[in-house]
Amino acid sequence: MIVLFSAAHRGHAPATEFFRGERVACFETPARAEFVIEALRARGHEVRPPEEDSGTVLPKVHTPRYLAFLETAWAQWLALDPANAERQPFPSVWPVRSLRSDVEPNNFTARLGLYSMDNGSPLAPGTWDAAKAGADAATSAAGLLMRGTPAVFCATRPPGHHAGPDFMGGYCFVNNAAVAAQGLLDRGCQRVAILDVDYHHGNGTQSIFYERPDVLFVSIHGDPRTEYPFYLGHADETGAGPGHGFNLNLPVIAGASAAIWFEALETACARIAGHRPEALVVSLGLDTYADDPISTFELQSADFTRLGARLKRLGLPMLFVLEGGYAASELGRNAANVVEGFEQD
Repeated sequence: MIVLFSAAHRGHAPATEFFRGERVACFETPARAEFVIEALRARGHEVRPPEEDSGTVLPKVHTPRYLAFLETAWAQWLALDPANAERQPFPSVWPVRSLRSDVEPNNFTARLGLYSMDNGSPLAPGTWDAAKAGADAATSAAGLLMRGTPAVFCATRPPGHHAGPDFMGGYCFVNNAAVAAQGLLDRGCQRVAILDVDYHHGNGTQSIFYERPDVLFVSIHGDPRTEYPFYLGHADETGAGPGHGFNLNLPVIAGASAAIWFEALETACARIAGHRPEALVVSLGLDTYADDPISTFELQSADFTRLGARLKRLGLPMLFVLEGGYAASELGRNAANVVEGFEQD
């Protein structure tokens, strides 16, 4: 399988994050992508850099105001105080409910809060370059699929599925799965599906396509009543307006066994097959692994081979985008197992 990878991801390497109110070492680290690339290379997969610019696709997924902030955020932070080069900025106020979000504040921390859904997405000097490289990979992968490549794997980070039209969150800044889907539509696809198998609901992807009928979004994830992102991902969220019926959430109770999870996968695959998409984008979160430090499902490494094999039976051109998975040393094996299962005869 062709694997797209950019070394630019290494520039996004914040030291700490806030997790459940405590400041801790980051779970989302450069080592994640390095383990994945090492494992995929070891199994003989071809690794390439992205070849296409996502500049024309990004404004169709994210608002121009948000993209402008994200591209310049670190420079704005340094302009406040050169010593900020040694500090990480975090938001401390958010425009919830009755507060206004249409006027961009002059204060940097307030702007950071305006474009954040949480304080768990720390910025670093290379955040924009890493996020843009991920979008370039997603755009490049869409081009490869439309030129006849049966499947492509984007081994990119930071992840993207929590990033919405105008906000970052959950380690995510640019929504690579949404960029991939939009890239496929721009190249002539009429119907695209996105399957999100990350432990956490892809709230950003849902928000981007919730009122659109050209992209079916299906997500299997931990029940948001107890699991991040908490405020989206319920089963009664089925789309709105022209997008009604094109959103399927399959929340699964925390601690669920592999058997329960694969039952949900069958439901997801049946819905995707019924949609008859021309291509499938897979938000490949691997934090469903039993030993993941921030998740509670019980999938073992062999189950990811089974996942890849089941997806292959859909018979669709497929674009895999790496999302979560924080048992870093096992992440490469689990990612490679998905590809191996997909490529088995």
